[in-house]
Amino acid sequence: MNGEDTWPVMTAGRWRKAVGALILLAGVVALASQFAAYLATQPRVSLAWQAGLMAAFATALGTLPVLFSQRLSERTQDTLFGFGAGVMLAACSFSLIIPGLAAARNAGAGTWEAAGIIGASILLGGAVLLLMERLLPHEHFIKGVEGQSSRTLRRTWLFVFAIALHNVPEGLAIGVAFGGDDPLRASALAAGIAIQDVPEGLVVAAALLAAGYRRWLAVGLGVASGLVEPVGAVLGAAVVSHSAGLLPWGLGFAAGAMLFVISHEIIPESHRKGHEAWATGGLMLGFVLMMMLDSSLG
Repeated sequence: MNGEDTWPVMTAGRWRKAVGALILLAGVVALASQFAAYLATQPRVSLAWQAGLMAAFATALGTLPVLFSQRLSERTQDTLFGFGAGVMLAACSFSLIIPGLAAARNAGAGTWEAAGIIGASILLGGAVLLLMERLLPHEHFIKGVEGQSSRTLRRTWLFVFAIALHNVPEGLAIGVAFGGDDPLRASALAAGIAIQDVPEGLVVAAALLAAGYRRWLAVGLGVASGLVEPVGAVLGAAVVSHSAGLLPWGLGFAAGAMLFVISHEIIPESHRKGHEAWATGGLMLGFVLMMMLDSSLG
């Protein structure tokens, strides 16, 4: 078959691809239009979406130094990991668990019943994250490959799964908080998560770079990791805002998911290379900063 015979086939193939791309683009535009219309009728979900975008932007901002600087030292990475863990730990306590107990009591639950609801929802959140961690193939920066069928996936996508798993609880926490009746406390939580997302984005991009990824790819994956948060924020706010009775359960669930990530992922990663004192110092600093932020704004 000569070039003249193959040219019409190649052209037809390109036309099919072009038409398919146009159909896909039209579908995306239609979905975006419907989503914008939904946000216009749901102010709490809209606020959660904006806060999730702020957190995603903070993650992207944190990755930028990797484009222009050398790799972070292991001690600096562990300190930043500890800082993020401290912010998340304080957010669990002051922005999720305590408001969750108050929401349960306001709904008519007694002291013990409110504690039981929050306790059960915390355990449920941790159990769901554990199940996701066992089922979804992913790769930790240090521990290596985990999950089912991980051999069939490229290493890049294993990192993507790990980063997404890490950020899902943060997005859910933002959404559940904005789905409640305390916008100031929700804003404090979102601000705290955004603050810790800046060093988190830096650490993620630096760790990917240290693992052998090209600089632009490491930054791109770090930026993409933050996009999970607005999606989780919309999901959390949509569920809670449609049923006030779910608010304490949602707050507890988000806290449990975050506690799982702190204990199972962040603290072990920050202590694995012999910089426990620096990681612990970062954790305490992050905890105090988030506590002050929550007390001031909430």
